[in-house]
Amino acid sequence: MPSEARAVISVSELSRRLRGALESASGRDWIQGEIGSLRQVSSGHLYFCLKDEREEAVIDCVAYRFHALRLRRLLNDGARVQVFGRATFWAPRGRTQLIVEAARASGRGELLEQLERLKEQLFAEGLFKSERKRPLPAHARLIGVVTSADGAAWHDIRTVAMRRGRPHLVLSPSLVQGELAAQSIVQALDRLERYPGIEVIIVGRGGGSFEDLMAFSDERVVRRIAACRVPVVSAVGHEIDTSLTDLAADARAATPSEAAELVVSDSSHVARQVATLRSGLLRAIRARLAEDRMQLQRSGGHLSDPRFVIAEKQQLLDDLRLRAERLMLRRARTEAARARNLEQRLRERHPERVLARWRERLGALQLRLEHAMAVRRERSQKQLARATNRLEVLSPLAILGRGYSITLDETGRAIRRASEVSPGSQLRVRLHQGALQVTVDAAREDE
Repeated sequence: MPSEARAVISVSELSRRLRGALESASGRDWIQGEIGSLRQVSSGHLYFCLKDEREEAVIDCVAYRFHALRLRRLLNDGARVQVFGRATFWAPRGRTQLIVEAARASGRGELLEQLERLKEQLFAEGLFKSERKRPLPAHARLIGVVTSADGAAWHDIRTVAMRRGRPHLVLSPSLVQGELAAQSIVQALDRLERYPGIEVIIVGRGGGSFEDLMAFSDERVVRRIAACRVPVVSAVGHEIDTSLTDLAADARAATPSEAAELVVSDSSHVARQVATLRSGLLRAIRARLAEDRMQLQRSGGHLSDPRFVIAEKQQLLDDLRLRAERLMLRRARTEAARARNLEQRLRERHPERVLARWRERLGALQLRLEHAMAVRRERSQKQLARATNRLEVLSPLAILGRGYSITLDETGRAIRRASEVSPGSQLRVRLHQGALQVTVDAAREDE
């Protein structure tokens, strides 16, 4: 033991010292590197590693949810970025990690941003929805392949396919990188769709750099795969690589070899399954035959003289016949009584009887109506006579009969004061019998 050691400290204390040293040595500079192993967890945090492309140096990074929401569009696998944050020591796992607070694109970042925008556009159009993905055929015999004729991918697919089931492979060669690769892949897919009987198509290539795989994220290729009439398996690059064709295809394989395993059934495995099923079926048949044989033996032991069996059934039939006759007789009596009741009710409701009853009621009502009308007429006549007498007493004509008259102007208004007329006015004087037309010579109110 070193003699100069001063004290014994705990792991926690060492972790705190390391954390303090790391945090004091960072948090002032931007750090540049390439993103790898990016993953987002349910909490919203982003975990990834930042790699130095020139030296073998990697540091684990985390962007907490409140920063990840803002940084997500910049952080993608393979992107070269500059990040700002502080290094710390994560004691529960005993590792160093960088807590990223900000990020900005560096170098290839603009290309990744364009790719992310295209991805969001195609996602919004529904090209990546799981509902539109079709299942792969269980036992495909005619398989199309779009890849380079000289690449390792075609060799791997042939090797795995021939080992598993010897299907018929149709190669539609295409470029897999470069400016002309996207159009070449689309043309290769067109050729395969015209090939009769194709059941499934593998589109892929081996791994490569980010730029090498860009053809498989081209919008033309992605849309052509989404519109393909048969299921498509995307097998682009290694497991860490993800292209847009992986999202648009009906299935994704990490490598071309895995794609061949997905679409080609293992003949030896199928043969073993068939043998297992055949053995199980034979056992089930034997067991069923043995069970039926035992059941037949048990049933035979319970059988008696057929004559007694028939006699018992005949006795049961006689009993049922007697019960049926009694039931029918009871039903007939019930229906007869019901018919008599209905007949009696029908006679009581015969139209002649109904009309006779109504005529009788109508005659009584008519007598009551005539009597009421006579009483009402007599009462009304007396009321009319009394009203006539009162009207005659109050009538102005009765007053005129006593020698009075009514003077009216040209409009028919009664004249009450002399001042209401002037000399020369034409007036009409109403008498008890007849009327006079007069002209006013003078008007005086003093008399």
